[in-house]
Amino acid sequence: MRIGVFRRLAAPFCLAAALASVTSAPASPFGHLLGKPASHKADPTIGASALADQVRLALDERRYVDAAGLIEKAKVDNIHSPRLSVLDGELLLARGQLADSLTMFRSVASDPVERPMALEGEGLALSLLGKSDEALADLKQATVLDKSLWRAWNGLGREYDMRKDWKLSQAAYTQALAAPGANAAIVLNNRGYSHLLQKQNELASADFVAALEKDPALVAARTNLRLTMAIEGHYDRASVTGLGDDRAAVLNNVGLAAAIRGDYNEASKLLNAAIEAKGKYYERASDNLQLTKELQARGQQDISVTPNATP
Repeated sequence: MRIGVFRRLAAPFCLAAALASVTSAPASPFGHLLGKPASHKADPTIGASALADQVRLALDERRYVDAAGLIEKAKVDNIHSPRLSVLDGELLLARGQLADSLTMFRSVASDPVERPMALEGEGLALSLLGKSDEALADLKQATVLDKSLWRAWNGLGREYDMRKDWKLSQAAYTQALAAPGANAAIVLNNRGYSHLLQKQNELASADFVAALEKDPALVAARTNLRLTMAIEGHYDRASVTGLGDDRAAVLNNVGLAAAIRGDYNEASKLLNAAIEAKGKYYERASDNLQLTKELQARGQQDISVTPNATP
């Protein structure tokens, strides 16, 4: 999961969407793949540029089925362009086909016009593949060539977070927020996560609240806000659930936050409640309960935090 803070989170704490233009699913960065029924069809009489505009719009609106249909029809009709290839790479990235997306981006990286976006996509794919050094190099080069690429800046923020280079990560998120067309909710969520990693809980909470004001449906920000409350010891507030919430997952994550605080008795209560709420075997909560007991026996805190974890 991209989308967990602790070793055994029940859900992502940061969107890989956060990394890619077309990723914004709550439980998985590559969700929302079904989208709306395909309604836009490629027209062989129009040029590659106009078709690419249709694909771009479909991707921005997360209508991935439509985007896939347009790209497939373009291939059948022998309509090709470097821009269409970049957009094809974005769709593959959104679907989690990271190796294929990497190949597609690299196939057009030499095109002088599309090179910045190809490098951006390549860097994001490499980041998701865990090839951090290569990702950092590509994303930095992309932002040098085009300072308006908010996704590249956002990806750089994650990479700098992984290196605990907080000054550079904050600068990257600032650049991302200033870029035209940026998805501010995603960037604010990631910047909040960065503050959380730095134990700047008040700043983290402010960013998560701001992200939710921009996009109330951004589950990662809501989950992160709960986590921040729990880390501060506000377990009751963090455990409040609403319509559509997975109470077992919420209790599991709050229990982990309690364990991070060294509040092992409370952590055990919350994790047992998560198992009970699940109503069946709950592997994550069971593993976390065992870990909590081991940590309590050793009298130490040993739960690591990883920045913007992505599956």
